Parts: sequence; C-alpha cells; structure tokens
Amino acid sequence: MTNLRVAVVGAGPAGVYAADTLTKSDADVSIDLFERLPAPYGLIRYGVAPDHPRIKGIVTALQRVLDRPQIRFFGNVDYGVDLKLDDLRQFYDAVIFSTGAEKDRALDIPGIDKDGSYGAADFVSWYDGHPDVPRTWPLDASQVAVLGVGNVALDVARILAKTADELLVTEIPDNVYQGLRTSPVTDVHVFGRRGPAQAKFTPLELRELDHSPNVEVIVHPEGIDFCAHSMATIRENKQVEMVVKTLQEWAIRDVGSRPRRLHLHFLEAPVEVLGDDGVEGLRTERMELTGDGGVRGTGEFTEWPVQAVYRAVGYLSTHLADLPFDHSSGTVPHQAGRVLDLDEQAVPGVYVTGWIKRGPVGLIGHTKGDALETVTSLLQDAPNLSRAQYRDPESVERFLAQRAIPFTTNEGWRRLDEHEIALGAAQGRDRVKVVDRDEMTGIANR
Repeated sequence: MTNLRVAVVGAGPAGVYAADTLTKSDADVSIDLFERLPAPYGLIRYGVAPDHPRIKGIVTALQRVLDRPQIRFFGNVDYGVDLKLDDLRQFYDAVIFSTGAEKDRALDIPGIDKDGSYGAADFVSWYDGHPDVPRTWPLDASQVAVLGVGNVALDVARILAKTADELLVTEIPDNVYQGLRTSPVTDVHVFGRRGPAQAKFTPLELRELDHSPNVEVIVHPEGIDFCAHSMATIRENKQVEMVVKTLQEWAIRDVGSRPRRLHLHFLEAPVEVLGDDGVEGLRTERMELTGDGGVRGTGEFTEWPVQAVYRAVGYLSTHLADLPFDHSSGTVPHQAGRVLDLDEQAVPGVYVTGWIKRGPVGLIGHTKGDALETVTSLLQDAPNLSRAQYRDPESVERFLAQRAIPFTTNEGWRRLDEHEIALGAAQGRDRVKVVDRDEMTGIANR
C-alpha cells in the first residue's frame, strides 16, 4: 500500500514510539497523533515526579520523533468526545490506540473510601500540574500512610516528605508549591505486604529517597526477612540484589535528626482504614513469607495513627468508546496488537500499543517492544486494509475546525514549551508549567 495513512490516539511514549517505528519502516506512511491534552508526552509530563530530571530527558528523544515531516500532532482533541472511531476511519487506513493508564486501581479494604483516603494517581496529577484536576490538595495530615512499594509509591512518599523549598528548583507550578509549603507532615509511612525481595521499585528510585537534607529514611528491621524463594530471586536478579543490599544497610544504621521521617515497612498488609468521619488511622496485619514468593497473615495487627492514606497499588486504563474492553485487566483484548472483537476476531485496521495493550507494568522503555509488535502486525495487514475515503491531510483540519475544536499542533506545542522555559528562566529554574487548559491552548495558538 502506498501512502499509508495512520492515526495514533494518545501522544505519550507508547504513541510516539509507534510513530517512530512506522516512520523507520519501508512503508510510505503519514501519521497523525491525537492527544486529549494540549501538550504531548503523556505520563512523562504528567506522571513523573518533578524531581526526576533524568527521566524527563526522554522528552528530547520524543520531540525529535514529533519533528519528522511524516508526523503531525493534534493536541486538545479528546477521543470519544470530539471524535469517534467512525470519524477516524474516514481519514485513516489504520488506527493505533495508545491511551495508556492514568486512573487508580481500586483497593478493596474497609474504609478505603473515607475522606482523607486518596488515589496516588490523583495526587501525582495534582503535583504535576495536570490541567483537568483541582488546583488545591488537602495537605493537613502530620502522619501519612502510602500503600504500595512500587516506583509511584516512592514518588508520592518523597514528594509528601520533602519540603516545598526543596522542590522549588523543579518545574512545579506555583499552586503546588504553595500547597506543599503549608503541609504539617512529619512522618510518611510506606507499607508493603510482601518482603523486600518482592519490592517493585528500582535501585535508583530507592536511593533517591535518601538525598534530601530534610528527610530521614528509616527502614524498620522487623520487615527485613527472606525465604528460599527470596534468596533465589536475589541471586538471579541484580536489581533486586541492589535494592535488598540498600535496605539492609539502612535497617541497621543509626537514625539521624532530620526534621521529617520517611518510614519503610515490609510484611505489613493494610487491612482497614480507621476513623468515623475521616481517616484517623490504618490497621495492618503482620505477614510472613511462605517460601514460594507469597505471604500469609499471622493474626498480629498494628494500628498506625495516620490522618491520610494514599493507595499506590497500580494504574488502570479507561474504557475507550467503540472498543472492546477487559475490565478485570484494564486492557483492550488483542492478538499481537490487533484489536479483537467479542468473537475474538481481529477488528480490521484497529490496533493497540502500550499500557492499554499489556497493562500498566514495566518501565517506559518497555513500550518500544510493544510498538514494534503492533506496527509489525499493522504493516503485515496493510495490503488488505480498506482505504480511507478522505485522504487529503487538510481534510482532518477542516473536520476539527468545523467542530470548533481549538486543537494544538506541534508548532503550537513548541510555543508553549518556549513560554514555560521562559517562565522558569525568570526564576532561575528550567521550566514552570502552565496549568490551565485554556491558557495552554491560548499560548499554543497565538
């Protein structure tokens, strides 16, 4: 097929990697990326903690992809609201969905819905300046619990524990700085139901906890326990070995006098959030290793006097209009990236990649393998795909204009990017994010 026209819905890393893989193929292809936010990069911009500049460096590589002549960016276009699958089929021979996962997975324990109990993803969206969340966040707890031991849990714990002035060198918006500045927090407790060898965070993420001059990291030694399965995991996985070594060293060191404390508790399973009108405590059950990678309860319970609880037990994708969806896994059913209908037959010309395809697991780089598999399937199918009716690239712009959608482009994103960098330069910072959606689109479309 000559002049293969492809729409990619979602301009986070998964969508950009899919576009990158397509443009590097031998196909004569043109690609339009659609993103519901005015700016690209998805969780790189709105899901990575602001004190992670190394991870945010991935943006440079992603921007080089967006700048390729075969690729266009349409921001501020919400799939399922501004357009649907039938609309895309008018203009494109194939559609790849790469909408990721940004909602919180539920945790089914009593009291989890009390006032003062939050999803980590919502908090991350707030401190990252997501345009669709409130500008304020209730930071009135002196003791806080974070449930989960993945990278997101450590990000949340670190942001809660650090002082606002430490974060002022980053790109956090002013409303986030003002909110964190008045936080009375003294202790942040991170709870994991399994042992240290089963923790899901990376060695780098763990070590970064200990970099703050204001936060004392305390590993509670009663949770440092290993079974035969744990020891085998340590021997076989270098990253696990590094994590365990760091935790063991921290568990035996003397506790210092920094004004805030970040506690790491392993083998403590949350079983109930306590309180009448709001969070007044957390009950956990002491766990023990079973020798096969699992744990079981011991019947020994502890109550922790916390006033806020953040669950960081995983992300969940959102059901997309006109597509099948597996609600248990939070993914679109597929075979090698080809979307499958209820009869498990491939839907012609419709594909998925990234977390909406495989679930919210793995690191950012893992989406490259997803993209390669999906694009390979698409290119294999290309000769037999139905041709879109309207092939003039300008017809897409006319369609969006007729619907009065104030979409942004790559050039507009560049203007917004330069504006944020200028705001940061005036304060001696790399960037200050613009938060309001209308302000973002206004700057982009000047």
